[in-house]
Amino acid sequence: MFDLINGIPVHPLVVHAVVVLLPLAMLGTVAIAVRPKWRVPYGRLVVGTAAAAAILCPVATSSGEALEERVGDPSFDHAELGESLVWFAIALVIVSAALYYLQRRQEKALAADPDAETNQTLLTGVAVLAVVVALAATYQAYRVGDTGAKSAWEGEVSSSTGD
Repeated sequence: MFDLINGIPVHPLVVHAVVVLLPLAMLGTVAIAVRPKWRVPYGRLVVGTAAAAAILCPVATSSGEALEERVGDPSFDHAELGESLVWFAIALVIVSAALYYLQRRQEKALAADPDAETNQTLLTGVAVLAVVVALAATYQAYRVGDTGAKSAWEGEVSSSTGD
């Protein structure tokens, strides 16, 4: 199913979608973590981007397995790291959604009663956790991409300029 589209392997196509969406979700998560005013207006966009990346991670893994059957094993590291990336993406969805939800809940409570007690400590804790998760996801995405690029291109590209 995730093998070829018009004779082109699906894996590089899907990987490029993940490579764009996941870093955008990571940056968006950090942005809404450090700028509380951005949580409500941009929270849905960040959560949606993170969710799209999380959904595409298993597609990238499955299409990578199909590509592996055609061209051989890329490297153990790349395959293993690629399978783990979805968990980082899911964590990113959870923390960004939690930030959005908690901020909306706080704003609704304050709108109904300006003297209402809010749990700012919880929001701050989730924001810090969101930054940590985003940084971890960034590092893991880098590792997956680096091992994939090395397995695809190492020894194929000359370091000379071709003059």
